[in-house]
Amino acid sequence: MNFRSCSGEINRQYRSYHSGATEDLEAVIQHILNLDKYSQLFIKGFSLGGNMSLKYLGEERIVPKELKAVVAVSVPCSLHSSLVQLLQPKNYLYAKRFKDHLKVKMREKQQLFPSKISDEDINNVKTLKDFDDIYTSKAHGFKDAMDYYKQCSSLQFLPKITVPALIINANNDSFLGPECYPYNEADENSLLYLEVPKSGGHVGFYGKQNITYTEKRVIKFFDERKLC
Repeated sequence: MNFRSCSGEINRQYRSYHSGATEDLEAVIQHILNLDKYSQLFIKGFSLGGNMSLKYLGEERIVPKELKAVVAVSVPCSLHSSLVQLLQPKNYLYAKRFKDHLKVKMREKQQLFPSKISDEDINNVKTLKDFDDIYTSKAHGFKDAMDYYKQCSSLQFLPKITVPALIINANNDSFLGPECYPYNEADENSLLYLEVPKSGGHVGFYGKQNITYTEKRVIKFFDERKLC
């Protein structure tokens, strides 16, 4: 699933994508179910996609009966906690590269919506939080970056999950803060599983013959629920 503007072609709306845009995921799910070819559906989400998948499960909606299980890998369950880590010196190179990439997208959006994005706006993006304050929040109906993080973090939705869901967050993931490891929520919800391998980094989990640990674990988790 390519989030809006992540396919290599900028989307034509002022809005783009963000960690809590579950309406995009819902549209894809409904499209698949409308094909009337699949009796079972499984979701595997990485990072932002993992947060969105978990949020989708815990929101006030009727989850399709065909959806049997979800696995979320390297999930920033608390977006603000993850941001704090991303702004640490240890992640400087990644954060700078990501920020520069987002600013390029802002330039593309500016060409479509010059009255909404100014040169000053783009120049004021010094950190990832600045990008969320200046663009993400405004384009998607949030007050500011902190309001966006608060509303879209999947952590608050985990207690309401009613479909088997597995979170795999490596203990050495440099992008995840303490709040991104929902031990208490997993203990209190029998359908929520949390695994914290010692290593794996952020969506790494390198394995022999280029088959990662998470690939094998996901297949096993889904196989155990195919006939549920």
